[in-house]
Amino acid sequence: MCSTTWCSRLPERGKTLQSLPAGFPAGVIFDMDGLLLDSERLARDAFVAACTEHGWTADLDVYHQCIGSTSQATEARLRAHFGEKFPYRAVDTSWSRHYHARLAKAPVPKKSGVLELLQYLVDVKVPRALATSTARVTAERKLHDSGLLDYFEHRVCGGETPRGKPYPEPYQAAAERLGLKPEQCLALEDSGNGVRSAHAAGCVVIQIPDLVSPGPELSELDHQIVESLTDVLRLLKER
Repeated sequence: MCSTTWCSRLPERGKTLQSLPAGFPAGVIFDMDGLLLDSERLARDAFVAACTEHGWTADLDVYHQCIGSTSQATEARLRAHFGEKFPYRAVDTSWSRHYHARLAKAPVPKKSGVLELLQYLVDVKVPRALATSTARVTAERKLHDSGLLDYFEHRVCGGETPRGKPYPEPYQAAAERLGLKPEQCLALEDSGNGVRSAHAAGCVVIQIPDLVSPGPELSELDHQIVESLTDVLRLLKER
């Protein structure tokens, strides 16, 4: 299954797929960036290029804390770290330009096991929803270009709930659109902010880390950690 220390560590208590009754999950809610699509590296590289363009050195430790959060939270964190002289608006404009220039070149690569897991859920008639911090136009473009858009009956995108991740509203909204309670849903996330959001909503959470390994602050949450979506598929088939 998982070879690394953080990946092989599963909670000794709490909600795991193995411990839940038959019939779970009634629905699955997916994050997008870093979970379905290998896009976090593209966003990181675009951020580094934008900072360099404006004469600043990117601090990746701070950047990693922004993964999975809203654009407003990202702005607040970067301004607090870099100080009042940081030209956030200019950097953000350049960041978006670099990122969308990359998107225009080719579809974002899919993460390992994505298609197999999605097709399995289609075959066993488990409904699927998306809960992403990315704005709808960009999210649906990336999903369309990668051939994934039609796998999701419902999509909750950035700015469409009163609060975004790490607050529970995105996952609450996604579960509601599926006609389910959050506790009936499996949430799949890569980032700490996303895990906190899904956990706060009441979902059962599996984390598949991408750029950032899970920190100790997540150790009290009832969630499993696996290496890839292929592992998630295996766990579902073993139920």
